[in-house]
Amino acid sequence: MDAVSEERRARAALARLMEPSDWVGLGLVASVGPIDALRIATGALAPGNGLEAELLRVLDRRSGQPEQSMLQDGLQRWAPRVKDLAPERDLATMERLGGQLLVPGDELWPPALADLELGEPLCLWVRGDPALAVPPANRTVALVGSRDSTNYGNSVTGDIAAGLTQRGYCVVSGGAYGIDAQAHRSALAAAEDPSLPATMAVMACGLDRYYPAGNEELLRSIAARGLLLAEVPPGSAPTRWRFLQRNRLIAALSGTTVVVEARWRSGALNTAHHAAGLGRPVGAVPGSVYSANSAGTHRLLRDGSAVCVTDAAEVAELAGPFDALASSTPQEVLADHDGLGVEDLLLLDALPVRKGVSVDKLVPVAGLPARTVLAGLGRLQARGLAAQDGSGWRRAQSS
Repeated sequence: MDAVSEERRARAALARLMEPSDWVGLGLVASVGPIDALRIATGALAPGNGLEAELLRVLDRRSGQPEQSMLQDGLQRWAPRVKDLAPERDLATMERLGGQLLVPGDELWPPALADLELGEPLCLWVRGDPALAVPPANRTVALVGSRDSTNYGNSVTGDIAAGLTQRGYCVVSGGAYGIDAQAHRSALAAAEDPSLPATMAVMACGLDRYYPAGNEELLRSIAARGLLLAEVPPGSAPTRWRFLQRNRLIAALSGTTVVVEARWRSGALNTAHHAAGLGRPVGAVPGSVYSANSAGTHRLLRDGSAVCVTDAAEVAELAGPFDALASSTPQEVLADHDGLGVEDLLLLDALPVRKGVSVDKLVPVAGLPARTVLAGLGRLQARGLAAQDGSGWRRAQSS
């Protein structure tokens, strides 16, 4: 087996062994490479004496953890899955489905995912027309929102998705009911350029199944005329954690993210937070002040986290022309928090601006373990970016 094939096999195995955004696992891969990382994770290779220190450096953590190390925690977490590893089977399954596995370094690997830094996925399982490639971020717009969308939300989503598709953008969403499904359907209906995916659905489960089942016909259409993508291997079930981590991929693949309808605690807000953390433009569509389905979008607008958009023309203006790669505005936004790691950026964007929240509420929004959130809050507070009051943690007001 050549080195390229061995790395591809190793990444396929690691994708089954580790959950998305398993920071210890990603740190291990960054430290020793995917091949040795798999050997260490499965017990076939003993970790070197300096590996723990290297992990601490890569993850930007401080030493002095009292009991087991991060690596030992990871080894115990991965051990139950070692017996189920069968990367050749997973690769064969994707080949049978007409799909493929993409890994960093491949010609078709989306370069925009590198903006996730350590959070970049180990690999991408892709199903769709083999002649189609993932378009660059500056030609991609994410439309996300509530699963229990209203007629108003569906109508606005349809108009925006069709308008963007006719302007040459690829519409990305999560394949779910509601706003996601309407975005995909309208993009498929309006698509005219056969060289560009009509739409892309980023899934939280393996691509050997169509989930949710009620969208099977829609997802089959996307596989025929667009692309289905996932970072988890075939056979993987959708879980809340995988949905939350899937959202960061939607944000990273898209130059602009638009939330059409979202309740106060909608998962679509998580996607918006990821996009903001990457310095990408975020838009929100206003709704009725009496509609609970628009409470989340109004929250984004009130907090200044999103720009008000009402149609495809305004979204295209927010996204910018195709030849203007996301460089000036995103870099200016990130410069304010220069030096922050990915975890701290995710945590910072999860912090509310006004009323504080508890650590327990920050954990699902940021998509990070509780102890990581606690450590990150300390670092953000030291830099004057987070503050704690009687109601909990919030973002510190800039001077």
